[in-house]
Amino acid sequence: MTAADPNTPEFLTTKEVAELLRIKERKLYDLVSAQEIPCVKATGKLLFPKAELMHWIRTGEKPVQTQTAPRLNVVSGSHDPLLEWAIRESGCGLAMQFDGSSSGLDVFENAGSMATGLHVLNPAATAWNTHVVQTRFASSHVVLVNWAVRQQGLIVARDNPKRIGSVADLSALKVALRQRGAGGMILFEHLLQAQGLKLDTLNVTETCRTENDTVAAVAGGRADAAPGLQALALQFGLGFVPTQTEQFDLLVCRKAWFESPFQTLLKFTQTSEFKTKAQQFAGYDTTALGTVVWNA
Repeated sequence: MTAADPNTPEFLTTKEVAELLRIKERKLYDLVSAQEIPCVKATGKLLFPKAELMHWIRTGEKPVQTQTAPRLNVVSGSHDPLLEWAIRESGCGLAMQFDGSSSGLDVFENAGSMATGLHVLNPAATAWNTHVVQTRFASSHVVLVNWAVRQQGLIVARDNPKRIGSVADLSALKVALRQRGAGGMILFEHLLQAQGLKLDTLNVTETCRTENDTVAAVAGGRADAAPGLQALALQFGLGFVPTQTEQFDLLVCRKAWFESPFQTLLKFTQTSEFKTKAQQFAGYDTTALGTVVWNA
């Protein structure tokens, strides 16, 4: 059965179209990104309408561009305390909807935000973030830029009275965790697996939706440990056990990048006020802030 066969499905997959055109899938993604080939996106996947595709092959005519819904002036995704402070102090006018890396990507894909923060580990490559955006946003006008390299670890009580050294010591203790899909939770589960531990064997006392909530859980004695950032642990006088450095990036709509709210935020990151504040965040490195990580 070929794409020209009337019995083929109404929509073709990336693999089917690449085979039809006798090109590599990477080249097909380039055509999609340049909006030179008719396609639609459903549940994060690219699909190609057969009738429009065959017309394009016969005539070479580019698909008619449809108007997309305007994006809201919101930054979604993972909670980063330095980003939250910068948005507030810069007066850029952006609203914040921090509910985890995976949730933020869903909000961003549905035009509910103009940027979203993420720190998602790819255990297979020991890399960050690109693997969850490359295919999903290949046809979108977006760019992934670095915000900060951060020190992740376990937030514990002051002076670490339980003598916690790693996630291997948590099985007999009270633990507060982030919600499923949060970048910190993805990393934590990876660390557990590396130690041969299972999540359902832990005594989980509560689920925290922001970095601040994990600090509060330990400070209030409701948990002996919680995965979180070194900067917040020290800021609130708590102990900290480092586990891994991570990369926190922002996925940004290209159009929104050049508009006043995001430009105001970017300009603020170049001020002495911001640089002084960033230096106060232990375990943060903002040297590469604004560097392009991936370009759709």
